Amino acid sequence: MRRAKLFLIQKLPRHQLIRFSFIFSNIFSIFLKGNKHYCPICETGFSRFFSYGSKNRNNSLCPGCLSLERHRLLWFYLKNETNFFRDKLKVLHLAPEQCFYRKFKKMSNLEYVTGDLNSPLAEVKLDIHKMPFTDNLFDVVFANHVLEHVEDDVKAMKEVYRVLKPGGWAILQVPIDTKRDRTLEDKNIVEPIDRERLFGQYDHLRLYGRDYIDRLASAGFNVQAKRYCEQLNEATVTKSNLMQSEIIYIAKKK
Repeated sequence: MRRAKLFLIQKLPRHQLIRFSFIFSNIFSIFLKGNKHYCPICETGFSRFFSYGSKNRNNSLCPGCLSLERHRLLWFYLKNETNFFRDKLKVLHLAPEQCFYRKFKKMSNLEYVTGDLNSPLAEVKLDIHKMPFTDNLFDVVFANHVLEHVEDDVKAMKEVYRVLKPGGWAILQVPIDTKRDRTLEDKNIVEPIDRERLFGQYDHLRLYGRDYIDRLASAGFNVQAKRYCEQLNEATVTKSNLMQSEIIYIAKKK
């Protein structure tokens, strides 16, 4: 049974894992309460986090809210560096992560809209290449680990730019190979095993390189890239097991 649970957690696509999470997260969190690790999103201490991902990263997935390292890092950034928890904001969350969804939905300062093709958390069923929203509508857009999955990522970036208000900002996280100058993509690579070998996951259509900022800029954005772990103390990084290699990309509309 334990192996079956771990297989589900590590191998299921994220949108399918969401369907199971509301049932199992409460059970898991009861048995793993402790003080060694802390999730700032669900504000709970645990004896350990679950392993997760194709490479089976240790202490990655929070048993309570199912946040990953990158989610916990982004939470600290939003709390410490932005107006997200204070100001009245209209927010579009594409492919919403359940760890954020439950929190953001309750925040009285947000007008919170979720969208996706498949997610059970999406209020609006949409294609990111052509979203059913007017221009200049949202103050904030989240699309975390989405663009590596879409057919035309630059077109999707332009759509995010279009629906943002002037002065609005988007968080557009993607997996990055910082040793690579240019993004690797090839539309002829269609077999899941080949995509996993070259792009890092069976359903990824590209592996981004350091030119990711240039791709965002080509859609019109002013881009900041922050290694936010470097601004947090070592104890926080360790206890919440944050992804030190994760770069937060903040894309602002001019």
